[in-house]
Parts: sequence; C-alpha cells; structure tokens
Amino acid sequence: MTDDDTRPAITRRQFLETTGTTTLTAVAGSMLLGRAAPAEAGRRVTAPVLGANDRIRVGLVGVKGMGGGHIKHILQGMPGENVEIAAVCDVWEKARLSAQAAAQLADDQVYSDYRRMLDRKDLDAVLVATPDHWHAPISIAAMESGRDVYVEKPMTRRLDEAFRMLDVAKRTGRRVQLGTQGCTDPRNHRAREVVRSGALGRLLWAQASYCRHNPVGEWNYAIDPELTEQTVDWKAWLGSAPKRPFSPERYFRWRKYWDYGTGVLGDLLPHRVAPLLFVMDLHEYPQTVSCVGGNLVDTDRGPGPDGQPYGERREVGDTFLITVQFPSGVMLFLASGTANERGVEDVVRGNKANLVLGGGKVLLEPERPWSDEIERVDEVMEEVKDVHPRHVRNFFQALRGAEKLNCVIDEGVRIQTIVSMAEKSFRERRMVHFDPASRKMRT
Repeated sequence: MTDDDTRPAITRRQFLETTGTTTLTAVAGSMLLGRAAPAEAGRRVTAPVLGANDRIRVGLVGVKGMGGGHIKHILQGMPGENVEIAAVCDVWEKARLSAQAAAQLADDQVYSDYRRMLDRKDLDAVLVATPDHWHAPISIAAMESGRDVYVEKPMTRRLDEAFRMLDVAKRTGRRVQLGTQGCTDPRNHRAREVVRSGALGRLLWAQASYCRHNPVGEWNYAIDPELTEQTVDWKAWLGSAPKRPFSPERYFRWRKYWDYGTGVLGDLLPHRVAPLLFVMDLHEYPQTVSCVGGNLVDTDRGPGPDGQPYGERREVGDTFLITVQFPSGVMLFLASGTANERGVEDVVRGNKANLVLGGGKVLLEPERPWSDEIERVDEVMEEVKDVHPRHVRNFFQALRGAEKLNCVIDEGVRIQTIVSMAEKSFRERRMVHFDPASRKMRT
C-alpha cells in the first residue's frame, strides 16, 4: 500500500483500461493465482518445488471436525490433483479410526503422536487442524523435519509462538499457508485489483464483521460418550496448557476457554481480517488495537444439544467491537459476535471512492467530488461455493510452483498480532500498542 496523495488521479477511461469490467469467467484463472505480498527483508528462497506431476503426500494432525473436512476435500474435492493422504494423527482413538476408514489407510499410517508421524520419510506436507494451543508446536516440528505446512486459523494461541513460526519458516525456507480461505475467493482478488488501480485514492479506513447467532450457545458441541480416559491421551491433548483433570466438556468445547483459544477473536475474525488486508494490499503490523466486549447473553445454562448440562460457563466473550490503527494511519473497525447475526457490511473507504464488498458483487462508488474522474463499478460475480477446498488446493499448487500462496506466513503473523492485541485489550480493559522491532505488546 502507498499513501494516496502519491497516486495520480485517473480518468474514467484510464480506470476502465486499467481494471476493466471483467466477469468472473474471464478472470478467475488469473485471480486464483493471486499475488504474494512484497518480499520481506532477509527472506530466504523457498524450498525446492515439486514437479507439476509429482504426487504430494500429506499427513494430517487433528482429524476431528475441520481435519475431517480436509480429508473430504482431498478425497472428493480434488480429483486429478495427485494428492495422497499418507498418514493421519489424533489423540482420540475414535477420530483416528474414522479418519483411517475414510482415507483407507493401513494401520502403520495412523498415529496418536505427531512426532512419530513426522518420522516418516514419505511426507511432503502437513495439515494442522488441532486446537489453537497445538498449532505452533506441530507446525514448527513439521518445518524442522522438512515439510511445508497448512495450518488452520488462528495461526497460534500466543503471539510469541507466531514469531517463532515465522523465524523457523525463514530459516528453513518452508512454505506456510494460513487457513483463511477468503484470500482465495475470486471476488477478493478482483477487489484487490480495484484497490491497486488507485481508484480509491488514499486508503482511510475499512469495516468488516463476522456475526452469527446460535441460541444454544456457540461451541457447545455434543459430547461423545465414547471419549473416555482410556480412549484419549488427555495429557498429550493438554500439552502446554494448564494441567486439569480429564474433561470431555473442555475437549469438545475448547473454544470456550482461554487455555486453548480466544473464542470469536481467533475463530471468526481472521476470516474477515485476512481478506480485508488482502484486498487493501496492506502489509503493516498494527500500531494500536482497542477491543471491548463481553458475555452479553448467558446461553451456557440448561441442557445442551445432547441433553447434557453445559458444565463450566464459557470464559471467552460472545460480542466484541474492535478498532485497529496502522502506522500509515489506515484504520479498521471490526465487529464479531455469536448472539446476534446482523453485522455491518464490508467497506473499504478512500478519499476518492468507497469499495463495497459482499452481496455477490464488487461495488466501487466514487465520492461526490471525484465522480467526474472515477468510474463507478458494479460487477456481479458468481459465488464460489468451493472456496475452502480451493484454498487448500492453492497450497498444494504452490508446492508445485504453479501458484503463489494466497495467505503467506508473513500475513499470518500480522493477522495473529491483531488477534493477540485484541485479546490483551479485552482482558486488560485498555488500549494495546505493538512494537515490531521488539515484537512485543504493551499497554
């Protein structure tokens, strides 16, 4: 991103010549290739790519929920991609056996300890879909063993872990993709083209939200009675988290507790922040973050969806309002919650025009003083329903050198910085500042 007053004003004709009014059919191929962020200082050349026809052998860690979805994506959503599930790992026996059956694996391809899985010689990549507090240890171990990594959002549980991952990626040259699939949505690629054309002028601020409503309480998933102290390695599941007695409540509903995650801050907001930064072509660390919110609706009482009591009350909040400011002066307003599904529309504001996203279109509306020079754009774009497997496919294609990653680790760390600063601001009830030189947050 550059400061706008260094961008020349463009006429309607110039804007149309620069960006066109291209339909999804005409531009989908180029948009899915994406563009990587500007190279970071000191970045090493990435690891050698696989050949276009080489089989990619992948191991999955965490195969319940999202991990099970990845198995489905690979087996059903990527015909002809020559990707093989070579190993799966989970601390729960039932999850392992289910994944083994789905992927038709032999017993020696199924693990309860990810370290033993990484001892295999035939893995090219690792997909990490565990609770947040395990993202960094597994991803770092995978990179150290010579594997590229696709890790679910948020990138890590704590900010220092994200920077450790970044350092390991730079040192080893391994590629890391964050699981924020909105960065592979063609609509966001088209919107980025509009921003890069200079039509918005100087970027000022943007807004986005991720709001949904679950009357029985978010993340109060059913508790499977087959989870027992005999069928799960509870000590391994806890890992670096505080030691606690065996708790099916915490195992299945871990997003409710600070020990393992940050609720909507880490689960939902990255799905809005990542595409927004991508569209804005903004590659800065946040300077300040302020986050207010709380548990405004007490949904953790009474029987859950499985008829069982909810157990412990959630610790994370259900409603948040967040402001972010970057060194360039650009600001974000973000809203997220699980007690009311009406959010705010996604809008990027410049001093010359506004870019409205959503509703199946990319809409550029000039500000009144610039209406004679900036052409209004109103492009209806076909909804891409398979964007999640496309994002995973983008990772595999990047390993072959056919595409560039749509959410590289550098952007993943910036997103995690916003998440971690928002958590600290909410929990300490004060504005949080970030120093990129020391990589530290302060209040």
